[in-house]
Amino acid sequence: MGCFQSKTAHLPSPDQDPPVTDPANGEELEDEQAVPAFKEFSLAELRAATNGFNSELIVSESGEKAPNVVYRGKLRNNRLVAIKRFSKQSWPDPHQFLAEAAGVGKVRHKRLVNLIGCCAEGDERLLVAEYMPNDTLSKHLFHWEKQPLPWDMRVRVAYYIAQALDHCNTENRKLYHDLNAYRVLFDEDGDPRLSSFGLIKNSRDGKSYSTNLAYTPPEFLRTGRVIPESVIYSYGTVLLDLLSGKHIPPSHALDLIRGKNLLLLMDSSLEGQYANEDATELVELASKCLQYEAKDRPEITFLLSAVAPLQKQTEVASLVLMGLTKTPVVLPTMLSPLGKACVRMDLSAVHEILLKTGYRDEEGAENEVSFFSSLCR
Repeated sequence: MGCFQSKTAHLPSPDQDPPVTDPANGEELEDEQAVPAFKEFSLAELRAATNGFNSELIVSESGEKAPNVVYRGKLRNNRLVAIKRFSKQSWPDPHQFLAEAAGVGKVRHKRLVNLIGCCAEGDERLLVAEYMPNDTLSKHLFHWEKQPLPWDMRVRVAYYIAQALDHCNTENRKLYHDLNAYRVLFDEDGDPRLSSFGLIKNSRDGKSYSTNLAYTPPEFLRTGRVIPESVIYSYGTVLLDLLSGKHIPPSHALDLIRGKNLLLLMDSSLEGQYANEDATELVELASKCLQYEAKDRPEITFLLSAVAPLQKQTEVASLVLMGLTKTPVVLPTMLSPLGKACVRMDLSAVHEILLKTGYRDEEGAENEVSFFSSLCR
């Protein structure tokens, strides 16, 4: 089954301005943030973008019920992307997969890792999203190398992710599947963004799942389905991660909160970085999100209004807060057959390739060998 091409998906109406195009390749761009318009890629394009799904380009692997691998890739216009590769078993119906992906592709926001394409060809099911070069929240919280994530950056993460969820709600995408610290990624400016992959139902029956039952919303354990309030519960678990810098099961965290043992909950590396009342406010907000009964949890708009005043260094760039610098991402070079033959110093292979392309040396074999030798230096 090939990728289904839509001939009218991006045609402007007569009273609209003509679409903005990418000068590198003429592709249509969305006005907001110049994100490419959602499109259906061919499998050949995505195979080329990942050097044949090269294992060196794997960013992450996850999922038992719906296995998937995420690759770092580069499109023909040199745009870096993240390519999530499912198995056909995850989405047997290619039409359903493409419809779901196209729906999520319409949800664009500066706080989201925007989805820019998909492919359903043969047994392959692939999603293409913007590439985030500065790792996940999980990496910065639990596996940091240079410095722990500072308090002001943690508050910014809480606020930006609430903004992303609020936008999803306004776009009638109220179900976000398995929200956790791995779903939050940092862009080239160090700003946290919520992965759009979580808006895609990732199993054939439309059910979400959690990799750790201790962090799973209670109603999901009872019914096997996610509801909008489940997203609030998962947001509460992310708040716990931000507060503690550790994986603390919600039940244990709630015991600490009820016992007023906030010092046992808070990340010791944050000492002296926050006002006690601010930490208490965020702890109480996490507690509200983690209520057992879904109806007792707050709305997204409440989360936004509660976290916004806790931000103290809004004028400081995220890269500065995190102690990061912009670094270019370099992908392994994909050599042509001729290039590989040159690297091997295989003159016979070089000769054969050039003959197939129509090369003829009018001055004889001696110059021919000399030419091949110069290629391989």
